Amino acid sequence: MIAFESMPKLEAPSFSGGGSSRIFELRTYESHSRKAHLKKVEMFNRWEMAIFRRTGLPPVFFGQTIVGGRQPNLTYMLGFENAQARDKGWSAFGADVEWKKVRSTPGYTDPEIVCDISNVLLRPASYSQI
Repeated sequence: MIAFESMPKLEAPSFSGGGSSRIFELRTYESHSRKAHLKKVEMFNRWEMAIFRRTGLPPVFFGQTIVGGRQPNLTYMLGFENAQARDKGWSAFGADVEWKKVRSTPGYTDPEIVCDISNVLLRPASYSQI
């Protein structure tokens, strides 16, 4: 993967409760063309990353896949204290006025730039470094 311009390196989340209930969300966005894929990357770099942070969706990494199947695609990971923090963050994100404006901007709507999204929730092993 190649790191996004707006997030050039991994950020280990800080968990206040010792991390025993922490979860990670790994999401992959596939696009139907390279041009569409680059628009989605641009969308994250210009707007979404800041909206994520502001609404309680703490990023761990964002990257463009350069080798493997289902291309073009990008993958990112978010880290949460617990499932409730995840739900609260996604609710705030979905209600965000700036996000609603961005996602309805011609050239940046999901049907134009995304053809599939996969989402996996992960619970880290006890020896995980993040």
